[in-house]
Amino acid sequence: MREFEMELAEVDDDAPIYVCVQDEPTGYSPLTVTIADSTWQGWFETWLAQLDARSPQDMPYLVDQADEAGQLPPLELSLRLTGDREIHQLNSEFRQVDRPTDVLAFAALEWEAPEVDFADLEEVDDAELGDWAIELGDVVISVETAQRQATEAGHDLTTELAWLAAHGFLHLLGWDHPTEPELNQMLDRQTALLKAVGLTPQVDRAKLLAG
Repeated sequence: MREFEMELAEVDDDAPIYVCVQDEPTGYSPLTVTIADSTWQGWFETWLAQLDARSPQDMPYLVDQADEAGQLPPLELSLRLTGDREIHQLNSEFRQVDRPTDVLAFAALEWEAPEVDFADLEEVDDAELGDWAIELGDVVISVETAQRQATEAGHDLTTELAWLAAHGFLHLLGWDHPTEPELNQMLDRQTALLKAVGLTPQVDRAKLLAG
């Protein structure tokens, strides 16, 4: 997993997920991203609420972490907005693919989800809650590639960034798409997640299925 030093966004103590946002505008100048950290936080909270923590399909890496009511311990992830140069380096280093890409997801739970004692969790003060958060990993998005794809798709940059963030989020939860049916399922879920936050992506499914 690629780790970045980031600060948690200001969220309520009882937030189900904590989103650490790092924006590197010098990496993709002169583009401008106007999505506030609080908006990202709200999107991920909404997306998490759309998924069933007890479903092996919705949350493959976390299905054993939910209690009987389907509640999870607090979750944490990092979101980095950067440019083609950095994501090219990461793509080459970690995937051995020598070109920029739109989004990379480094899942912290890919190997084994941590065990959390819910009885102990209930006794933890709110100030210590961050110590118990399950780290999902990192999502890295190239704003430059996102802008090109937004133009090609016919929607705005905000929608494209949300689309890519939702894709990365699903990967952190254990989703993958090695086959066409699995990719179709993931695209369907991404579309539903964006609609849940009031965004309607223009999806060229044939192009995405072609790779």
